[in-house]
Amino acid sequence: MEADLHRLPLDSDVTAAPSAATLRELVADNADLLPVIAVGGALGSLARWGLSEAFPHGPDELAWGTVIANVAGSLLLGLLMAFVLDVWSERRYVRPFLGVGVLGGFTTFSTYELDARGLFATGRPGLALAYLGGSVLAALLAVLIGVVAGRAAIDRRRDRELTR
Repeated sequence: MEADLHRLPLDSDVTAAPSAATLRELVADNADLLPVIAVGGALGSLARWGLSEAFPHGPDELAWGTVIANVAGSLLLGLLMAFVLDVWSERRYVRPFLGVGVLGGFTTFSTYELDARGLFATGRPGLALAYLGGSVLAALLAVLIGVVAGRAAIDRRRDRELTR
């Protein structure tokens, strides 16, 4: 069965109409998520730091550690969202921990911008533009691949369960 992006459920964190809840109610209802996000963010940031140590670069060189973090993180986010929205929708802490925390701390589009600035500043505008455009395209493609792969895995699992 082919994965169908249009069958993904709506994002559970987005409501069709604005909520009448006050900021105080929102904070009170979600205060338990802050430590979960913080721990995930710390772990994701440590992993990104490890990549930057494994792939050091100068201001006039391509930042492969940043590219790897952003593209791999985008792929994992696509996979995660397929599962979070369909399989693990009732698990309150999976998305905040893995999506916002770990992958939010792991991916680094702010560092990507700083790296591009360094390439421009050192007289490498062609490489900077290729880095800017290539990183965004690769990350978007990675999300798409992650969602499609996640949907396909979910569909295979459901097909196996139905044939039992």
